[in-house]
Amino acid sequence: MSDETEHELGTFSQSAALTLGIELELQIVSGQDYDLLGAAPDLLREMAGREHPGDVKPEITDSMIELSTGICVDYVDALGQLRSIRDTLVHQADRLGVLLSGGGTHPFQHWGRQAIFDAPRFHHLSQLYGYLAKQFTVFGQHVHIGCACPDKALWLLHAFGRYIPHLIALSAASPFVQGVDTGFQSARLNSVFAFPLSGRAPFVLTWDDFAAYYRKMIATGVVKSMKDFYWDIRPKPEFGTIELRVMDTPLTVERAAQIAAYAQALARYLLEEKPVEPREDDYLVYTFNRFQACRFGYDGRLVVPGSAEQRVIRDDILRTMALVEVHAYDLGSTEALNLLRTEVLQGRNGASEVRATHASEGSLEEVVRQGCARWAGRLP
Repeated sequence: MSDETEHELGTFSQSAALTLGIELELQIVSGQDYDLLGAAPDLLREMAGREHPGDVKPEITDSMIELSTGICVDYVDALGQLRSIRDTLVHQADRLGVLLSGGGTHPFQHWGRQAIFDAPRFHHLSQLYGYLAKQFTVFGQHVHIGCACPDKALWLLHAFGRYIPHLIALSAASPFVQGVDTGFQSARLNSVFAFPLSGRAPFVLTWDDFAAYYRKMIATGVVKSMKDFYWDIRPKPEFGTIELRVMDTPLTVERAAQIAAYAQALARYLLEEKPVEPREDDYLVYTFNRFQACRFGYDGRLVVPGSAEQRVIRDDILRTMALVEVHAYDLGSTEALNLLRTEVLQGRNGASEVRATHASEGSLEEVVRQGCARWAGRLP
């Protein structure tokens, strides 16, 4: 086993419970035709040495870039860090004459025109996965939640499975792919599901059992590190977190912070009140529930694990928001929860906003132009 593997699974780093970290994959867009533009190397050079929280890194193709916060204690901290990084990125993008945008997919880019970013890991992925690597020019939000110990992390990971449809519906912002309305709220996740190591983590609840599973996977030669798993939720031992990975990149940093705050409040509710006890059988309905959220968003239906009860996802989100309200208050994120609740009641998410803009403007180029302006904070 390599040193990297021993480090990743041998120890679970110390992390303060319920701290947050947020990663956002962004579109780099041409200011001329509003298509994706392979300007990540130039933008990274512009960002080098600039002072800002967190980090800015390349992603698998040249038309993507990823920002990440540092460790955040609460919603206000997360929002402040995201705005600061956003403002620095937008300023440097303006200097280059390029634009940046949120959203889970670019509405009309063609994957075949994308170039793999010049880094060994990305070239390896391209050789391994073929055209899927370029099709992976999609854009997601990842939220890390600090966990006090590895066994609690695994418990929380599986308890969160019940609420994955909430996170998908709240963040869904990828209705168009290659110029076509897919009918999905989150079409981005269809690209993720194509990878052989995507889906759900194995049902184990102790770190010793997880380490045993990991060693077996290493022995097969299928994986070399935790990065090879594209699970919806995965443990991140070097950070001492679990990483929620199903969200589309929202259209604004404000929405991204709100979704992270909801996840944080939900985690506190699960850990303190333990309303569920995770079981393997919970996953009998997992794929169905996840598909319903991707396809229909708030109007989808989910089956409550352990029962035959079906609920509209919108209703289940609102019911859950009422349950976590006291936890959001204690965490200082009541504002975030209230803003999200209003969006749910009005049936708004990124997908509905993209479709509304297209319906009113009749042009996907205009959808992208407005999306870039919204991401920069120049549109409401």
